[in-house]
Amino acid sequence: MTQKFEIGDKVAVLDDDISGVVIKVQNNEISVETTDNFSMTFFVNELVNINNSNELSGFFSTQSLGSVLKDKEEPKKRNFVKEKRSRKDEFVLEVDLHIEKLVPSKRGMSNYDILTFQMETAKRQLDFAIKNRMPKVVFIHGVGEGVLKAELDFMLGRYDNISFQDANYQKYGLGATEVYIKQNVK
Repeated sequence: MTQKFEIGDKVAVLDDDISGVVIKVQNNEISVETTDNFSMTFFVNELVNINNSNELSGFFSTQSLGSVLKDKEEPKKRNFVKEKRSRKDEFVLEVDLHIEKLVPSKRGMSNYDILTFQMETAKRQLDFAIKNRMPKVVFIHGVGEGVLKAELDFMLGRYDNISFQDANYQKYGLGATEVYIKQNVK
């Protein structure tokens, strides 16, 4: 059903918050003087006649037509819920100490060389985190025989401004240690 518009009809734009009075009709184009006294041209399928609501009653009940026009007039406020995050959750440095993640090939490395390299990496990363005031570091060491974990615990015990514990079991399993760096310690 195509709508017929005549000069003087009150119209509203379907996809915009513009309404006004028809001032010119030419084929499929309708010129409208808006309520802000601007002259704008629209296609017939972009407009709806609002002073003749009888034509629209087949599509809407009069109650829903009023609510549609009201929705068009009042833009809905968007509701944003800002998630609050604590400072501790900002950034976690995760350091995977598995030798396969640290070197391209462990060929030719003895167990002592591997453990030494892993401990040097852990110390370097922990010093980096302390220097850059990161609140938390997680060292992923794996379960294995517990040699790396024991060495890591010994090294961490020598620092005064940190505390450490087993990391979140659900996320890391048994093979990780979480280190909290205490800031502003004099």
